Parts: sequence; C-alpha cells; structure tokens
Amino acid sequence: MGRGRARLWIMGFGVAVLLSGCKWGGREAERERPRVLATTTIVADLVRRVAEPDVEVMVLMGPGVDPHLYEPSAGDIRRMAGAGVIFYNGHHLEGKMTELFARVRERGRKTVAVAECIPSDRLISTPEAPTMRDPHVWFDVGLWAEALPCVAGALAELVPEKAAAFRARADSYGAELAALDAEVRERLAAIPPARRVLITAHDAFAYFGRAYDVEVRGLLGISTVAEAGASSVQQLADFIVNRRIPAVFVESSVPPRAIRALAEAAAARGHRVAIGGPLFSDSLGSPGTAAASYVGTVRANLETIVTALAGGGEGE
Repeated sequence: MGRGRARLWIMGFGVAVLLSGCKWGGREAERERPRVLATTTIVADLVRRVAEPDVEVMVLMGPGVDPHLYEPSAGDIRRMAGAGVIFYNGHHLEGKMTELFARVRERGRKTVAVAECIPSDRLISTPEAPTMRDPHVWFDVGLWAEALPCVAGALAELVPEKAAAFRARADSYGAELAALDAEVRERLAAIPPARRVLITAHDAFAYFGRAYDVEVRGLLGISTVAEAGASSVQQLADFIVNRRIPAVFVESSVPPRAIRALAEAAAARGHRVAIGGPLFSDSLGSPGTAAASYVGTVRANLETIVTALAGGGEGE
C-alpha cells in the first residue's frame, strides 16, 4: 500500500472509530478521571495547567516531533477515540491531520483548536498564503495566554461540576504567563537593537519578533515541508555578513543541515557565525528537563538567545 493510500485508509478508519460506539469516548468508567487528548507537547502543557488534577491529559506527539510532518497511526486514532475532547493547535500546524479534525468535527465530535480561539486580527498572516494565519502563536507569551479561557470553557463542558476550578486555574496560570511575558521583554530589551536578530531554520518566530522587537529571519517558510533552496541560503548568508550577525540557531524539531549550510556560506564570505541552540520551536523539551514545561521552554530559549546575541559568539 502506498503512502498516500495508507494515509487515506487511516483517515477513513479514524473517522469510523471515532464515531463508533460510546464505549471509546469520554468517561470509560465512573472511577476513572475523564480523559482529553492534545496533539503537541505545547498544547498539552497549556491544557494540563487548567485540567489537572480533575482531567487526565494525553499527548499525541512526543518531544522533538515535527507537527507539520506528523501522520497519525491507527494506534493514535484509538487514543483519540478515548478522549472526551481533542485539543489541537490549529491554523494548519498539524498539517497532515487537518483533514481528520475537520471530518471528525463535522460529525459532532468535540475538538478545540486553541490558536483559533484567539481573535484573527491578533494573528499574523503567512507570507505564502495571506488568507492563512501563522500557527506559531505560543512564541508570544501574552498572546498564548489568551487561549486559556477557551480551554477552561471546553473542559467545563466536559466536567460541569469542576467549571469553577478550571476557571481559577486558568486565571492563576494567566497571571504567571503575564509575569513571564514581562521577563522576556525586559531581558531582550537589554540587547542592542543591531544585535537583536534571530535567524532560524524555519519561519516559526514571527510572533516572537513582533512581541519583543526582534528582527526574525527563517530559511524555510511557516511549514518545514519545503527544503531550503541554494538561492535562499546565499541571500541569507549575504544578510548575515553585511549585518555582522553573531549567531544563527538550530531548532530541536528541525534537522540542522540547513543552518549548517548557512553558517558555511557565511564562513566562505569571511564571516564566522556561531551556531546557537538548539531552540525549542514546535515542541517542548524532554520529560525531566527544565524545558519540559512551556514556562521552562520559554526561559531556555530566552537564555540561549540572549547568551548568543549579547555575547557576540564567533561572529565578532
């Protein structure tokens, strides 16, 4: 069976399983906590801060997994079928799963695209398709916090008797994120504007740049599906050399070859640029590490960026 046919089979199987019988959905037994499912580690962390300990949160994609390229397996479909609510990022972040979510939603299954809870006028259009929105909302900490009421509302529909607890946790976490947003803003403002340039493998940091006054450049587009062309590498290398950029950054969920090629192209022009990172882009860090939570990931990225750009690295 070819990959295309296999994906169509999984999509069809998924809808069939998700719509078959109540034994898979919601509360499997009164003694168990209700279960919900989140696609990425970043979405799962947001939901957990509101849901737990009253609702169990399962996650589909582990640390380091690229959601742009992820294809669900039959096992994933069964896990989705055991969830009372499916939370996902939306705006086509989970590119190959978008069709599945749409079909499930049309048949009445509860799904919540957390990034789509944020008003569209607060979102950034994608360069490739101006009618679409950049899905990487979480890089603006204050904007990501705006999805909390939507999460709390969906959980309250699932477990009405816990609605007040969900709202209280959402408010508490929102205050924590407001403090984190101020911390990020203060530390980045200490870097001279000429150095405040973030160059990464794919164009995931537009919200970060807008929120914290950082110039952002990415080799790839919004998605990691495409490969960087030679002309893109050469043009960005010229920019690095002309601006004397001290560092470029690899990402935890994107192969580093494009950034290495970029550093080599700059070196060929006589400018040595440090390779910083890895930055966490589309997923959190591994369990047990400081970056295993969203707050920890933001701080880890912040430390990596500040150290590389403020210190000068090999580019000086």
